[in-house]
Amino acid sequence: MCFSAGASITAGVLLTVVGTETLRKVHKPEQIAFASIPVVFAFQQFSEGAIWLTNGKPGLESIQAVATTVFLIMAQVIWPLLVPIAVLLMEHHKIRKRILYVLCGVGAVAAAYYAYSMIAFNAYAKISNLHIEYKTRIQAPLGIVGMAGIASYLIATLVPFVVSSVKRTFILGIIIGLSFIVSIIFFRLYLTSVWCFFAAVISFLIYYTIRSSHRKFNQKA
Repeated sequence: MCFSAGASITAGVLLTVVGTETLRKVHKPEQIAFASIPVVFAFQQFSEGAIWLTNGKPGLESIQAVATTVFLIMAQVIWPLLVPIAVLLMEHHKIRKRILYVLCGVGAVAAAYYAYSMIAFNAYAKISNLHIEYKTRIQAPLGIVGMAGIASYLIATLVPFVVSSVKRTFILGIIIGLSFIVSIIFFRLYLTSVWCFFAAVISFLIYYTIRSSHRKFNQKA
């Protein structure tokens, strides 16, 4: 997250609380993956807090490298896999489920691309202008493969929310999409960090989605 270590750690604590409360509202096993999303974002924010705290500190380079790896695994590998799977597990509409199965495949492609890039090109974090920029050692243009990787990531992390018939997920997808547009326009170099921050804040809506379902369940009981 941009700004500072304190901001990242505070966001991580708040997301842990919200994530815990969201998981407590779960009343169906198929909701667990979806309800765990705020917790995943909490790990991301804590890892960025560690990057801030270790930046430029002699002897702490290995800790920063681990924190960077954790963040990127969460943001670029787990996220495109978790979103379509979490939404799929809650979906009961047959046609929508088929679409979500395809999106799970798209997410797997995105996760594989970013995992390969992270390992093959030695991803690292660089702090500048109060933001964290995630870079790789390769400086070549993205090319068709790179563009396909980015496209598959966006499809896997945005479209499932729009496809889902679960209440409020459509709104969640639209807002996350808008936050991506804002991030790429104003924070292009720091897109990974800034967009994850916006998405983490927006994930508070997940709590209300699960809580609403929990209330309906109790009313029927």
